[in-house]
Amino acid sequence: QLQLVESGGGLVQAGGSLRLSCAASGHTASNYIMGWFRQTPGKERDFVAAVSWVGEYTNYANSVRGRFTISRDNGKNAAYLQMNSLKPDDTAVYYCTAGTRATMSGVGYDYWGQGTQVTVSS
Repeated sequence: QLQLVESGGGLVQAGGSLRLSCAASGHTASNYIMGWFRQTPGKERDFVAAVSWVGEYTNYANSVRGRFTISRDNGKNAAYLQMNSLKPDDTAVYYCTAGTRATMSGVGYDYWGQGTQVTVSS
């Protein structure tokens, strides 16, 4: 069973940056496509970004493309989400996720972290 633990969330002003980290344990992370989703109260969890097994491919939601960068370090069994030019609309709980049969467009993820809160003030 793969376990995922997020860290790095917090409060930041609009225009600022945050870097989220996701530590994987239990299995080798390189066996999984990894991604990030986010969710606000009363809404569905939305796809943010995905990275392929060794990081050769990435994909992003249109709302974050050009501002967020997803990456991974399989040697550390970890994934990251660098978030720049943050906006108040980016405020959400961010979840790290992984799946062996997941797609780069946000479908088929089997494992989820507990989430980390990101709040962007205006």
